[in-house]
Amino acid sequence: MKMAGYGIRLMCAARTVVLAAAVTVSFDVSASAQVKQTEHTLKLEEKAARPKATLADVKLLAGHWQGDFLGAKAEELWLPPAGGAMAGIFRLYEGDKVMFYELMLLVEEEGSVSMKLKHFHADLKGWEEKDAMKTFRFVQATPEGVWFEGLTFLKQADGTLKGYIALKGKDGSAQEEAFVYRTVK
Repeated sequence: MKMAGYGIRLMCAARTVVLAAAVTVSFDVSASAQVKQTEHTLKLEEKAARPKATLADVKLLAGHWQGDFLGAKAEELWLPPAGGAMAGIFRLYEGDKVMFYELMLLVEEEGSVSMKLKHFHADLKGWEEKDAMKTFRFVQATPEGVWFEGLTFLKQADGTLKGYIALKGKDGSAQEEAFVYRTVK
């Protein structure tokens, strides 16, 4: 009788371990869940935990980049990590007329990385409210690419940086715009 009681306790303990492992596995799978937003962009599932990341995971963005975007010239500059952040600036211009600027910041938060940005008209009047900003949450990184929600950067073999951004269309759906940056020497 004592042996039977021991066996039942052992089975219950084993079942608890298996159940705990199953819960852990299902949590880890859902924690890194990502879905396609557009053909080349991703987003995290609504309740997914943010993937772990540091500024080292996004350092391939550092540099001075130039290309075409939305029928105009685009220029983006990212400083290397310092002081716990990477600062960047973007401008879109046509000829001698600036269409808009963005001030950007890559920061480590919640054990991951976020890209925060504010838009400005050519005269530096902000688009967003004083304390508001657009935030792109980190989704994943490889040595050749970085994915934020709705924004992808892929380093090409020729040294260019190919990008994709999901913009809200007039009908409210996500429309993808592509761009290619070349390094400015």
